[in-house]
Amino acid sequence: MTNHLIKGAKPLGGDAVDILIKDGRIAAIGDSLSATGAEVVEAAGLVALPGLVDLHTHLREPGREDAETVETGSRAAALGGFTAVHAMANTDPVADTAGVVEQVWRLGQEAGLVDVVPVGAVTVGLAGERLAELGAMADSAARVRVFSDDGHCVSDPALMRRALEYVKAFDGVVAQHAEEPRLTVGAQMHEGDRSARLGLTGWPAAAEEAIIARDVLLAEHVGARLHVCHVSTAGSVEILRWAKSRGVQVTAEVTPHHLLLTDACAESYDPVFKVNPPLRTEADIEALRAGLADGTIDAVGTDHAPHAVEDKESEWASARPGMLGLEQALSVVIETMVEPGRLDWAGVADRMSVRPAAIGRLDGHGRPIAPGEPANLVLVDPAARATVDPAALASRSRNSPYAGRELPGRVVATFLRGTPTVLDGKAVR
Repeated sequence: MTNHLIKGAKPLGGDAVDILIKDGRIAAIGDSLSATGAEVVEAAGLVALPGLVDLHTHLREPGREDAETVETGSRAAALGGFTAVHAMANTDPVADTAGVVEQVWRLGQEAGLVDVVPVGAVTVGLAGERLAELGAMADSAARVRVFSDDGHCVSDPALMRRALEYVKAFDGVVAQHAEEPRLTVGAQMHEGDRSARLGLTGWPAAAEEAIIARDVLLAEHVGARLHVCHVSTAGSVEILRWAKSRGVQVTAEVTPHHLLLTDACAESYDPVFKVNPPLRTEADIEALRAGLADGTIDAVGTDHAPHAVEDKESEWASARPGMLGLEQALSVVIETMVEPGRLDWAGVADRMSVRPAAIGRLDGHGRPIAPGEPANLVLVDPAARATVDPAALASRSRNSPYAGRELPGRVVATFLRGTPTVLDGKAVR
């Protein structure tokens, strides 16, 4: 393994130091370090962060390799500064058995670009009728600790209670897609004045908030861990704040697109902006940013959702919901949280690495930048700005809501246990 000497980086935006990486770990941090034979990485002006961790990634393999594969999604993740991603279960076949989650885990190992951590389905086939093989997936080589029917809500309260009780035995967590399905039949965008004017069926905020309220009460009753996926409304933030004040073991994530984009995007009828949950209002965005800043929302989860052209480039009503997120996630957080002073770099590390790793129970990720720690690192140029070109993305799909938008920040290098996966802003392989 080649050793690396990073010269002049600023850990968490602090003072510039040199960082020596040796045998996959941080060997030393200090001024004017030297190491014979080490490859030097010039990092003056760059911020060093622990490698980012995504709790919510759709890699589509097995089943929809036309949209994404574990390898292409892993490369996109590395270019975005991630060293670990949680791969959601809505594949084909569904990741509801030990065999499928182990397949995804092994594909991640073979790609070797990020740690791919499979998420197991809560129910068989995501059908919401009976529990999947939670224990077998937890005991498998993939060591699954996060379970989700994402894309579908576990709407049956008795089934949700049983899932929470079951995962408690091995310190797992149920990650809920909070959507009361009876309130969102035919829904196309956020319900409000704009949806009425555009003639698109509305997705009410209450559909999300009702499930979160129910589930935090169930989690409190059972004494289990609950995670709420892609929080999108101001009311949801308030419910989470209330639940945390009661000591409920609940965590939550917000997506980059819900921090930046509003339902006004739907006025173009461009289906690239169709997503579930839908883009909300300016007031919701403000509440989400405040919730992420004060820690009510624990993490940024990309909900990276690649789609093949035929599934996305159609009229709005028939288009599949979802957006790309991995490669621009950090840039969106810089624009919405860092530049306005909502979060400092330590806060970014906490919300995009430390807390997600803790929620997923990942060893070796979200660790301090300190001697002896695994060298999972990202170097970021906060002064850089670039216009997003979907054709230049590593993902196999092109459904980026940021196309043509100038965003701040550039990932210059990513290291996975001391091995560079990105150097000079380009994937090493």
